[in-house]
Amino acid sequence: MKKINLTIIFVASLFLASCNNRTEQIQADIVERVLVNVQVVHEQPVEQLTELTGNIVAYRVNHITPTIPGRIDNINVEIGGRVRSGQLLVQMDRTNLVQAQLQLDNVERELQRVTELHKAGGVTQQQVDQLTSQAEVLRETVRNLQENTNLTSPIDGIVTARSFDAGNIFGGGVPILTVMQLSPVKVIVDISEAHLPRVRPGMEVRVRFDTYPGKYFTGRVGIIHPTVNPMTRTFRTEIVIQNPDMLIRPGMFARVEMNFGTPERVMIPDVAVNRQPGTSGRFVFVVENGIAHRREVELGRLIGDQFEVISGLDHGDAVVTAGQARLSDGTPVRFGN
Repeated sequence: MKKINLTIIFVASLFLASCNNRTEQIQADIVERVLVNVQVVHEQPVEQLTELTGNIVAYRVNHITPTIPGRIDNINVEIGGRVRSGQLLVQMDRTNLVQAQLQLDNVERELQRVTELHKAGGVTQQQVDQLTSQAEVLRETVRNLQENTNLTSPIDGIVTARSFDAGNIFGGGVPILTVMQLSPVKVIVDISEAHLPRVRPGMEVRVRFDTYPGKYFTGRVGIIHPTVNPMTRTFRTEIVIQNPDMLIRPGMFARVEMNFGTPERVMIPDVAVNRQPGTSGRFVFVVENGIAHRREVELGRLIGDQFEVISGLDHGDAVVTAGQARLSDGTPVRFGN
């Protein structure tokens, strides 16, 4: 009986020793694992906002100038003056116009007289045709001289430049006046070709100016240029902004905010993102079954302290947020708080 008890005691001692050794091995294994903090990441709606910059330009610009040199008799507007379409702005010397009009009047009277004689058989059809052609040429000459003598505005707008005074001789080159249509105005921006499928005419955008802090203006996509610049990989787009109060002026610096939708994106803390030395690549460590795995990621915008992940992570992944400095692909880890 005593012998049996000794055997039991011996076996029990061996079992306890084995358990102690296993416990020590487990504890040693735990100590060897790298201590990290992790965060489970989730998808959430993320507005695809892109901010572009550009300069304001007039919706239309017209240079008021005659096609032939001459003396300026009168200029009826000043810089900053508002004009209407068809309004007389500049009166050039009328001498050539008056002479051409007198010639036309004489030819038309002669044509009327010859036409009556032709009906009576007194002149030939050839004479009538010659006078008719002469009258048509003079009518076109008078019309052209009228346009170059009485210079009118083709648009509603504002006079933004004046280079001459009454009595000056216009010899070409610099226009007499410049008229701009400032309601609406345009801002021209260059957009990444990646957004080409999502940009469409009439699309609404928000525009702000450093001149008016906190104030937003509504714009809409107008003309989308049909080609992509092979150097910048962008395409040019015109944004039209209504400007009834004339707060926006040509030359102003504009910031255009475009929203390309609200897809579901995984968001990760910025402290989880690591840079690949010598490249623009980014990566994170994802923990699976106690092992850290390196994962390349494509990032979008930084929103606060969170990066938008375009690709590389899935909803529910456990991403390391602290302790990455001691990690490599396949490192065993243990979790902190």
